[in-house]
Amino acid sequence: MRRSICLSEPGAARAGKTGNWKFHYTTALPLQKEARLKFDIQSLGRDIDWDIPTSDLTEESNVIYALLEDGTLLEANEVEVPDSFIPQYEFTLPTSLKIGSKFTIVIGAPPKSKKKPEEAGNKCQLTIQRRRPFLLYIDPKGKGNFEEPEMFTVDIRGGPLHFIRILSPSFVAKNKRFDVTVRFEDHYGNLTNFAPEDTLIELSYEHLRENLNWKLFVPETGFVILPNLYFNEEGIYRICLRNLKNQETFFSAPIKCFPDSERSLFWGLLHGESERVDSTENIESCLRHFRDDKHLNFYGTSCFDSQEETTNDMWKVISQNIQDFNEEDRFITFLGFQYPGTSPKEGVRHLIYAKDNKPILRQKDSKSSTLGKIYKSHSPKDFISIPTFTMGEGNSYDFSEFTPEYERVVEIYNAWGCSERTKKRGNSHPIAYEEGGKGIGEDPAGAIEEALKAGHRFGFVAGGLDDRGIYSDFFESEQIQYSPGLTAICAGKHNRESLLEALNQRSCYATTGERIIVGFLIAGQQMGSELSITSKPGLKVNRHISGYVAGTDAIKTLEILRCGEVIKTFHPKSYHIDYSYDDMINFEEVALKKPDLSPFLYYYLRVTQEDGHMAWSSPIWIDLEAIPKLPPNSSPIKP
Repeated sequence: MRRSICLSEPGAARAGKTGNWKFHYTTALPLQKEARLKFDIQSLGRDIDWDIPTSDLTEESNVIYALLEDGTLLEANEVEVPDSFIPQYEFTLPTSLKIGSKFTIVIGAPPKSKKKPEEAGNKCQLTIQRRRPFLLYIDPKGKGNFEEPEMFTVDIRGGPLHFIRILSPSFVAKNKRFDVTVRFEDHYGNLTNFAPEDTLIELSYEHLRENLNWKLFVPETGFVILPNLYFNEEGIYRICLRNLKNQETFFSAPIKCFPDSERSLFWGLLHGESERVDSTENIESCLRHFRDDKHLNFYGTSCFDSQEETTNDMWKVISQNIQDFNEEDRFITFLGFQYPGTSPKEGVRHLIYAKDNKPILRQKDSKSSTLGKIYKSHSPKDFISIPTFTMGEGNSYDFSEFTPEYERVVEIYNAWGCSERTKKRGNSHPIAYEEGGKGIGEDPAGAIEEALKAGHRFGFVAGGLDDRGIYSDFFESEQIQYSPGLTAICAGKHNRESLLEALNQRSCYATTGERIIVGFLIAGQQMGSELSITSKPGLKVNRHISGYVAGTDAIKTLEILRCGEVIKTFHPKSYHIDYSYDDMINFEEVALKKPDLSPFLYYYLRVTQEDGHMAWSSPIWIDLEAIPKLPPNSSPIKP
């Protein structure tokens, strides 16, 4: 049986290329006069997607039309598609077509344009994709009965080499070997090998011995793994790659080498999704993207609880993929969802399960209609509950019903703003919208610094980009968007149990997206610790604060905060610093005194780079009297 032929011209393209695209359809069946052909470019209309053409041929660029073999030009009719902002394009045949006749759809410059295709054409998507589909629906008799679609495909490949990304561990031990992944990327972050054949890359780093000077070629795959690197001196390092053809230089994020290290620093995202890949309907692609492209060590799902946004079938697929992708010592996955409670008593929570194959708890169900019911029917070992976007107007959380057994960490930052403090208090990433536009502002009742002053105790994590649930209207407003954040967890092992226990111990910190190394200690105790003067009497007179910071850019300020106020600011002249400070004011003069609480202090570190990126360490608390430990049933979560 003869089959139709679908041929794309060109059959391959570089990401972001602007030009003319032709889709030749040779029919295997006769098509009557008035037959209709409907073309679907399969775009979501995002900036990264295939550019949407217009059917108006009077436009000077980016149009769509069709041609018959005799040169007859057919204008397209834009057809609305339910639940989509992107139309399909319908053509009606002015004459019948015989078997073997060719019908060509053209997207690009107008038919009589004198401009070059790269000036007046259509821009392809910015992401690489093998066999990127375009669909053609055919109604042979023109009566509205469209058959199963024919499919054209175009391979989208990486563009010219623009950036070299070096992915390395943040903590290593002296003389202990580790691997580094090098990604050769185009302007849009895609893997590429599109570089001059004689391109040569030189590797170096601090204290590198001359006999270890490496030269690299750009590989066909677009990435290469460099095995068995090691440092024989402790300190801060950055691996450097120099393109010897144009002398461009690229650096890795900082690496701290310890004499011996029992803990590692793991980077990931608990709340957020990718601008490229939907994290609900395309969860498998999403997980691969964060694991392979973004090189994250862990990732948690964070779909919203509503049936409309996350159906039961979708939840089953998400749960299965989370279980399949969880791999110790490579990529740890967490099953989680977002629960928008009543503001301001509940606010928005991100619930992360300790085990796989758990149900999604919906607010519309009577058994889970409030956070109180959820907490009552579960043990703290079942999940960790993270308050998010606590200063978001209309969805804020005032911490009046803070439950420390479940809420061990709080999201201090995501791509829609920082909830540490108000703009008036100096917040450089406030929740806000452009003047004269639409959006939401900040609610001071949800300020994290006020919750800490009230005696609530939690560590800091960061969220990423989100356009679902309560955030879904932000893209259509003038809401100010910042970079997606990252969470750093310091743990002994790279598995789910160890990471969850570290979160429960508040051994974590937040950044605005850069892999900034932060160490913060008081009397030798790590961030998240609770100390007491009864066990360490010297803390009443002197709190010795020390640590280290290594940034991805020059460090602008390093601020030590005590009870919400800056008590010491460092101004390093480098991208890294080892710091120390003795807070020698008498404990009782500055301690916070709250009803039913022993007098206490809390400290944390705030880092700001010259490029504006920031990091916040989790706090350390000092009490006049030792506070009782949490009851056994609220001990760190264990899967």
